[in-house]
Amino acid sequence: MGHDFAPNRRSSRRDFLRWLAASPLLATIPGCAPAGPGSTPTGPTAAAPAPASAPPPPRPTLEDLVTSAADALDVFDMEKVAETTVPPAHFGYIQTGVDGEETQRNNRAALERMYVRARRLVDVSRIDTRVTLFDREWPTPIVIAPCGSQRGFHAEGELATARAAQAREHLQALSTVSSTGVEDVNEARGEPVWYQLYATSNWDVTQAVVERVRTAGCPVIVLTVDLPGGSNRLTLERWSRTDDRTCNSCHRPRGRAPSVKPMFQGTSYRAGDFRTPGMTWDFIGRLREITDQRIVVKGLMTHEDATLALDHGVDGIWVSNHGGRAEGSGQATIDALPEIASVTSGRVPVIVDGGFRRGSDIFKGIARGADAVAVGRPYLWGLGAFGQAGVERVLEILSDELRITMRLAGTPSLASILESSVGAE
Repeated sequence: MGHDFAPNRRSSRRDFLRWLAASPLLATIPGCAPAGPGSTPTGPTAAAPAPASAPPPPRPTLEDLVTSAADALDVFDMEKVAETTVPPAHFGYIQTGVDGEETQRNNRAALERMYVRARRLVDVSRIDTRVTLFDREWPTPIVIAPCGSQRGFHAEGELATARAAQAREHLQALSTVSSTGVEDVNEARGEPVWYQLYATSNWDVTQAVVERVRTAGCPVIVLTVDLPGGSNRLTLERWSRTDDRTCNSCHRPRGRAPSVKPMFQGTSYRAGDFRTPGMTWDFIGRLREITDQRIVVKGLMTHEDATLALDHGVDGIWVSNHGGRAEGSGQATIDALPEIASVTSGRVPVIVDGGFRRGSDIFKGIARGADAVAVGRPYLWGLGAFGQAGVERVLEILSDELRITMRLAGTPSLASILESSVGAE
């Protein structure tokens, strides 16, 4: 994706209205000049009443009301702003699912079918959202999910996200196809991030990337296994067709080789290496031989695969359908979560993502058996809308909403959120 941003299309109307309100020309319009103190308009110069047919003044739109990150009331405010500030093809990349996008919709629909069981007369004057993952305590269970090419949404890309993660003290996972190298992201974050690994079909490339992130100090490899052979992202294609920019900074111009993502630079990577249809569970063992990092497998949706993951010695499981953008199974992650949590039984951490948009959704994920919940699109909307400040505001909103939900459910700590804390229609 290119990084040339179109002018802010929200600003022209607002700027015109502000200019008009301040302009001395307004006073020359009959009925618009204010009367002096104590004066009573009379005679032919008195302001005439507005004609009955005069249209009412336009109501302010969301574009007028959300002009800074602080103005956003929920993450969907950020989505609407990002749609106007992020180039069309890049916004389509954020929004896309696969095929008819049933899986993406079901992620949301399944969460919305659930409800929180309100409990009364419980002391919730202190709310504790701390969680421990691999001997490291975090103040919140809300994780920043990996997403590539973030400079396509904002000029500072992953660096802005990392600084927001540092400011709000959130765990961050970095994508293999990030637009910024892991070393710079770690510096911006203030400590090493978790690293999401797409294992290429070229073992030499995989070894080089793993060694690089191990040297950079990343404590956890998040091996993503739900994208073995590409995905049919129709919404991305449709939005791309509406984008008339010349965008050659990171896409392949006709007749030239594709540019290489920062994490593949210096390796023998070729475009075809990205597909891994032949990868099996034996890959976990091969990965163990080249690194001492923790290994979390991301993309599991069934108890059978969770059992196999434990049998092969993984350190954690990440329940995910890639936000509905890698598979078209139709199964929501919140529905898959209980059967996987029943297999792990607390032996390894369980993380879930997929459709989480409110603090009450985070609560439902914890109630269904997750130790932490990862969000993707919401913070990308914030990034595209207002950069680092937008990401911080999204994390603040979700954290505040989670605490509100915990109070209404009578659950002062994450440990007190039980399966019985939620119900489903």
